[in-house]
Amino acid sequence: MSAPSRSYRYQDLEQKLLQGIQQQRWRLGERLPSIRSLCEEFAASKATVQHALQRLEAQGLLEARPKSGFYVTLKPHTIRTPTTSARLEPPRPVNVSELLLDIMRRSAAFDILPGRPSGDLPPGIVALNRSIGRALRRQRGDDYLYYDDPAGLLALRSQLQLMLGRRGCALELDQIAITCGCQNALFLALSACCQPGDVVAVESPGFYGVMQLLQQLQLQVIEIPAHADSGMDIDALESALQQWPIKACVVSPAFATPTGALMPVPQRQQLLQLADQHDLAIVEDDIYADTAFNQIPDPLKALDAGPNGRVILCSSLSKSLSRDLRIGWVCGGRWHRQILQLKMITQLASSRSLQQGIADFIAEGHYSAHLKRQKYQLRYQRDQLLAYLRGWQTSHKISVPEGGLALWLEFGTKTGLQQPADTDALALYPKALQQKIVITPGPLFSASGQFGHCIRLSFAHDWNPQRLQALTTLRGLMET
Repeated sequence: MSAPSRSYRYQDLEQKLLQGIQQQRWRLGERLPSIRSLCEEFAASKATVQHALQRLEAQGLLEARPKSGFYVTLKPHTIRTPTTSARLEPPRPVNVSELLLDIMRRSAAFDILPGRPSGDLPPGIVALNRSIGRALRRQRGDDYLYYDDPAGLLALRSQLQLMLGRRGCALELDQIAITCGCQNALFLALSACCQPGDVVAVESPGFYGVMQLLQQLQLQVIEIPAHADSGMDIDALESALQQWPIKACVVSPAFATPTGALMPVPQRQQLLQLADQHDLAIVEDDIYADTAFNQIPDPLKALDAGPNGRVILCSSLSKSLSRDLRIGWVCGGRWHRQILQLKMITQLASSRSLQQGIADFIAEGHYSAHLKRQKYQLRYQRDQLLAYLRGWQTSHKISVPEGGLALWLEFGTKTGLQQPADTDALALYPKALQQKIVITPGPLFSASGQFGHCIRLSFAHDWNPQRLQALTTLRGLMET
């Protein structure tokens, strides 16, 4: 039996404050007591209270307002979704739709109107290009004749170690390896902890890139319901673990695509307890965490950061900085050695100059400045999209993420969402394509073809007149 996880004072206080919100001691829009009052009420230090409040803010439950305090931002019923009673489908092989390839060929994963210029380069990208250019010019002697360390450039791993440390995840340098993007990190992680035929649990709806990997690695999938407010239903996962020999679980605790869900701390702790009980590998896709509109949430790995941990952390800068970099990282826990061997076989090494440029960019503070600017831009673009969608006449539900790049649009009949949906996202795709509009239909986020009445819409780009017109055209196609 594994030892019980240590509970810190700030975690205890976080739970007490969360209970107060759930029980409507503090209602939506109300201000919490001052930090001094909370210190007195809970006999806690100022640092403990601030840490607990910041963690709740990172989950989207509180909003910090300058010179005013912390306010409740989400309704209590959206904090914890009741356990699902839906019947779980047994494990199955994966067969990814050719439609995904068509979307990727059009560079339309996060843009309904791809190929349209969005104006000048953001300051962060300009600084990034300069850092990479300087690193290329500073190549020494015969560097070009040598391969990089399989684990990756020490300078970049050192910066990632500092970044993760600020998020409560203390790792040694030899626990971090550089990869060719997050997708490559996920591939290495699943290859290391699974064998062909093994069963892997995934979020449903969940990332279609994971479905591609499962198909390529000849793994079976079991879909675990995921909720737009709290992510994977851990109670449903526990039920599945009692029925089938699940080897690994792929999960995105921070702003999972397509819903943008943020998994609360209690569910994260429950997930790790299940991993210990059932000898389960947890593959954490952390790629969206840095897009947080508030404080960047701690990774799941922070609760399981030892060298023998069960969480394999995978991430990159693709969603928070540039899709073009193709530099990611993996922290493999007990599978780290196997992951390094697999990287040598499949990739051999990464570009040292590119890694050095990124390391310099982070060390000089450009990445932090970029994230500060980006969070306001993404929140503004999300709010623009929400305001537009709420004017549609069709019956629908919309997720309201506090990070990520997209939201989840679920359609129902005009008599209500409880009835069968009458919007067929797959049938809508070719109609929209005739207008040069590219949508991402819901069935792409499921191995079983679910979510035909849903689409993912991204707010990664600015809503210029052309994209707003595309939304208007899409609305017309849906309402006819």
